Amino acid sequence: MSLKNIPTNWCVSTIGDINNYNSLTFNPKSFQEDTFELYSVPSFASGSPEVLLGKDIASNKQYIKFKDILLCKINPRINRVWCVKENTEFPQIGSSEWIVIRQPLIHEGFLTYFLQTQSFRDLLCSDVSGVGGSLTRAQPKRVATYHVPIAPFQEQKIIAEKLDTLLAQVDSTKARLELIPQILKRFRQAVLRAAVTGRLIDKDFTNLVTNIGSHVSIDIGNAFKSAEFSEDGIPLLRGQNIEPGALRWDDTKKFPAEKLELFSHLFINENDIILAMDRPIISSGLKLAKAKKSDLPCVLVQRVARFKDYRDLLPEYLYIALSGLDFENYIQPNQTGSDIPHISGKQILNFKCSIPPHDDQLEIVRRVEQLFAWADTIEKQVNNALTRVNSLTQSILAKAFRGELTAQWRAENPSLISGENSAAALLEKIKAERAASGGKKTSRKKA
Repeated sequence: MSLKNIPTNWCVSTIGDINNYNSLTFNPKSFQEDTFELYSVPSFASGSPEVLLGKDIASNKQYIKFKDILLCKINPRINRVWCVKENTEFPQIGSSEWIVIRQPLIHEGFLTYFLQTQSFRDLLCSDVSGVGGSLTRAQPKRVATYHVPIAPFQEQKIIAEKLDTLLAQVDSTKARLELIPQILKRFRQAVLRAAVTGRLIDKDFTNLVTNIGSHVSIDIGNAFKSAEFSEDGIPLLRGQNIEPGALRWDDTKKFPAEKLELFSHLFINENDIILAMDRPIISSGLKLAKAKKSDLPCVLVQRVARFKDYRDLLPEYLYIALSGLDFENYIQPNQTGSDIPHISGKQILNFKCSIPPHDDQLEIVRRVEQLFAWADTIEKQVNNALTRVNSLTQSILAKAFRGELTAQWRAENPSLISGENSAAALLEKIKAERAASGGKKTSRKKA
């Protein structure tokens, strides 16, 4: 990893040359009733260590203390760097999956942020052991050789403070942006509800409620034998291929085209409305979608319904009616089967909703499409903004460790970056203290 872009008054060292930590491991179960503050890898996401009795802690741990920096060894693609918080009434211990870095002469915030930079993460991920994914581990002996920048201590402190402020603003902006998709989801549902009640066009459809089976029929697919599936052929439209609002084909089964002559009526057409009958409701919503031209050709299979034979009912209006929460709320208690919830064709057609006159349906479809297009535009803008915000953290960190956040501060405070306050003097002090203490000792284990 190159640190050639750091300010000229900074120095470079290695993690091993600055790390004063001497590992002291022990088995918490030897202290059954003692309480510990455990910095485990799983608790990192919460931002707070676990408070546990020794008898409830599995495997050996290592003692840590306030301002120690924890760099996660396991699956380093996940950016996990943790600075140990101020000591509580309980002993602080950490998982053996942390590489612990301790150097009181370097500001803990400065070093913590550096270990989160993209350039350091790239180096860490390029030099791992293990076969891949969650099984990869950073190698402590290799990590000890990695370079780190050493700025004058007062400049380190200023950088850490600036990053605290700037990145808190980034996190706040991100949190607000992440709320908007849920707001838009509620907005779309409110539009759908207003559509089927008539409020969207300032009318009342209360007396126009009927079951949809009076206005539409359904096809249910065939049970094609899995033994006859083929590598080539026509894709089969199964429940697994339906997600809320779209068809997906990452898990596709095909059937020989020559064996489908008797099933031409089950071929899907563009804009057909498709509903999964097995497990129709998933965490992301109702498995209801319209077929696009890019989805064709495909063939309907069993336990998948396709709406057809519309009578005084626009397909677009039906899609609006089925997309609302009223249909989900109708399906939920009417499903049968405990392992795989199922809705029957008869139950689908018994769903009641308002079916207004043709002209009203047209106007509702127009208004819903208009409002949804507006919501889609906002959602796209929000997603673009989130992409920019997600890259902003690394951009700010890169600026910080090129010295750009403190350029003016350095110009205004030459005495705080020179002489005995210089980075070179700080590094010499670290070297002298480590030499006086005998350098880094080997790990010890406590019974």
